[in-house]
Formats: sequence, structure tokens, C-alpha cells
Amino acid sequence: MKKISVLIPTYNEEENVELLSDEIIRILTKELPLYDYELVFIDNDSKDNTRKVLREMCRQNKKIKVILNSKNFGQFNSPYYGLMQTTGDCVVLICADFQDPVCMIPQFVHEWEAGYKIVIGIKEKSRENAFIYFLRTCYYKMIRKLSNVEQIEHFTGFGLYDRSFINVLKELKDPSPFLRGIVAELGYERKELPYEQQLRRRGKTSNNIYSLYDAAMLSFTSYTKIGLRLATFVGFFMSGISILVALVYLALKLLDWNRFAAGNVPILLCVCVFGSVQMFFTGLIGEYILSINTRIMSRPLVVESERINFGQEDDLDNT
Repeated sequence: MKKISVLIPTYNEEENVELLSDEIIRILTKELPLYDYELVFIDNDSKDNTRKVLREMCRQNKKIKVILNSKNFGQFNSPYYGLMQTTGDCVVLICADFQDPVCMIPQFVHEWEAGYKIVIGIKEKSRENAFIYFLRTCYYKMIRKLSNVEQIEHFTGFGLYDRSFINVLKELKDPSPFLRGIVAELGYERKELPYEQQLRRRGKTSNNIYSLYDAAMLSFTSYTKIGLRLATFVGFFMSGISILVALVYLALKLLDWNRFAAGNVPILLCVCVFGSVQMFFTGLIGEYILSINTRIMSRPLVVESERINFGQEDDLDNT
């Protein structure tokens, strides 16, 4: 009997985890009765009662497993690590807030059985703030044009992954993984299924401007070279302009030494313009350096504080 793993990353989701678990189990047992299953929750150091609820769920159902992280290791490391701790023939990654439609799991499995190693959901529509959705669309299109690697628009990680792809993830040893880019760069032939992203059912999202910026910069520095190239090209261009302006001012001054007064305004304008350009590109190059520094430190993706319902038969790699 084939086994389906469902991975659910959590952070402050005390109001959703039990309802989501019941809904997933209902769909698996009713629509996919010929498959065994496991639900794996990986909690990123929740500050509410999420862990208490998860422990009680594990006590009631041994097919529900939980990994408790010792601290919050970020929105990318925790799900990536969780994928590698599952034991099913395929793994469905789904968020805990009901924004990803649970009813699509049977569709994913059907396409998987048809031969696709990766089946992913693509946000064709969203009930989130229209302006935020527009900004996301602009960002995806920009990254897609700038990247030298194919990028998938409106893909959040929601989807099904075959065990063979999970084994590929284990071999990467990337301390700062970006799953969405890895799927596009290294994934097998995939099937893309459109869906409408729902509103969060309960609770408050933990996403903020900083987390969205972090996601954007990880993608930008991992899959584009344009930032560094742009710094070089703009530097050459601005240097050429400054030399030309300096020569023009020198010529005018030499031709009419007494009547031509340059004044301080051009100097101030040049200092402000060049200073702002330098600061911008210094920060951009710093983002690349930060990304490199994170990767060469080779730290573990997460550090676990506890596992629940993982038996001795599960020979899992915790590195």
C-alpha cells in the first residue's frame, strides 16, 4: 500500500491545526481509501497554544507526527527540513491557515499516479488584498525576466512531491534553501494546477513587510546576477558622466576665467546623486554577501527540541 505524507508547517496556528487535521484525514480516508497516510506537523517555536494542541492530537492519533523546533528558523528552512523527515511515497506540502485548498489533494495524487513527479498549485486568483496580489504579480514577472533560471509565477510551495524529488533535496545540503526556485531549477517534469487562494480561516498571519522582503531578496540573490551587473554598468556610466561634466566645466572656466562662476550647486548635486547611488548598490551587494555568508557557514536547517510519534522504524536524517 502506497503512503501519502502531508507536511504542515506551523507558527501560532492554535485555532487552525485541529480543524485542518480533521479535514485532511476526512479527505484521505473518504476519497483516497487505498492509501496509507501520515500527517507531519513541524512547529517553528509557536508562542501560543499550538504545541499543546499538537501534543493532544498526537495522543489521539498515532498517524499524526510532530517535530518541535527549538526556535524559529524562518519560513523557508522549517518546511524544507520537514519535507526530508517524511516517510511517504509522496509528500503534500500545505499551509496551516486553510489558504491552500485541502480539496486539491486527491487531484494532486491523481496526477502523481499519472506519472508526474511534481504536482504544484498555481494561484490563478486570490481573495487577499488586491493591491498585495498586484505587487506579487509584478515581483514574479520581474524575477522571471531577470533570472537565468526559470521561475514559477504565483507558486508558494503548495503541491505534491515524489519521494525521488525529496531524495534530491536531501543531497543538496543547502543551509539557506529556496524551495520555489529549487523546484523550477532542479525539479522533474511537473503538472501545474490552478486554484483560487482563500482567505485565512482563523487567527492572524505572521507575514509582515520584513518576511516578504526576506523572501524577495532570497529569491533575487539566489537566482539573478542582474544586481551585481547593474552595479558595474551604472558605476561605469556615472563615472563617464562625471568625467564629461568635469571636462565641460574645466573648458568653460579656461575659456572665460573671470566671468564663468560654477558655484557650489553643481558640486552639491553631484555629491548627493553619487552618494545615493553608491549607498544603494552598497546595500544591494551587501545582500549578495549576506546570502553567501549564510551558505558558507553550513549550519543545520533547524535544531529539534522534540519529536512525537516518530517510531524506531523511521530512520530519519536529522542533519
